[in-house]
Amino acid sequence: MDTTVDLDIFSSLVERPDESARKAAEEHRRELDLPPGGLGALEELGAWLASVQGAAPVRPIAAPKVLLFAGDHGVAALGVSRPGARSTAERIHAVLDGTAPVALLARRYGAAVRVVDIAVDADADAFPDGVSRHRVRRGSGRIDVEDALTAAEAAAAFRAGTAIADEEADAGTDLVLLGDLGSGSTTVASVLIGALCGTDAAAVTGRGSGVDDRVWMVKCATVRDALRRARPVLGDQIALLAATGGADFAALTGFLLQAAVRRLPVVLDGVVSAACALVAQRVAFRAPEWWRAGQDSGEPAQAKAYDRLTLSPLQQLGVRTGEGIGSLLALPLLQAASDALAEPSAVPAAAPAAPAAPRPPAKLPSAAELLGLG
Repeated sequence: MDTTVDLDIFSSLVERPDESARKAAEEHRRELDLPPGGLGALEELGAWLASVQGAAPVRPIAAPKVLLFAGDHGVAALGVSRPGARSTAERIHAVLDGTAPVALLARRYGAAVRVVDIAVDADADAFPDGVSRHRVRRGSGRIDVEDALTAAEAAAAFRAGTAIADEEADAGTDLVLLGDLGSGSTTVASVLIGALCGTDAAAVTGRGSGVDDRVWMVKCATVRDALRRARPVLGDQIALLAATGGADFAALTGFLLQAAVRRLPVVLDGVVSAACALVAQRVAFRAPEWWRAGQDSGEPAQAKAYDRLTLSPLQQLGVRTGEGIGSLLALPLLQAASDALAEPSAVPAAAPAAPAAPRPPAKLPSAAELLGLG
């Protein structure tokens, strides 16, 4: 299997968003006779959307999609996640069944949902057709003592991510709300961010799924040991992802870079997508201009990554569960920005609300009953 990936090509292929469209969108806003800053943050979001769309006035968001990359990690065996948490396979089925919070919210906001099994610790036939089509392996290695992937697997996962970006761009998706599903993933993200930001383990190790002090100390030691393995390969992003990343991280990184090439805007979710964005920035420095940070999860590593990426979270929600919920909750803001600054004729009319079912008349107590005489 070919283990080489030409990362240099992305630096030349990733262009900046259309600055002329941004300026035209700002001029259109002025023509609406609104006071300067009258729409607050929606003005900047609308201008950004116009620039990534290459169109002014901005077009309403028509085909948003939640895209979840799923993979498990060997460090989960050390107990770095909350005890009793559901398996990744169970969480995927909840998303596919429409019972997971992200599925319910996506239905409310009009977004499609897609799950991609890259390295879930489950049989490949555990999910419906299509979910595991890009699967690279079952789980990833325990990064404190061994590589997460072979060089060939890292290259395959990265290419899978680029292929998924092409699929979404070709399908007409106009905004990706990125997310992840997996056990041990926040530990891996902390290692990558700590290595790329040059910080120690304690500065980037958060509570993840809500662990207590004892588990946090185990997690911190795991991050420390993995950082020692990451530092010698910092100059090679694919080698870094193979040593201390995972198949889902490599795929996410490839996706982010190819999405920027295809001019497909992306909203980042939690610390996992932030870590992959930081790796991708090392490959193509213009790529972060195609992304927005959905929310601040409260993870210290995420804050450090966003500082390096010069991205400001759209909301301070503290959502730590992953599954794309943080990025999805930013969708109404982006929809509001695009609708408010679009041509009025381009904004689709809302479907009429269904009439509420009539309530049966309440049985009111009689005066005798109220007085205890009934």
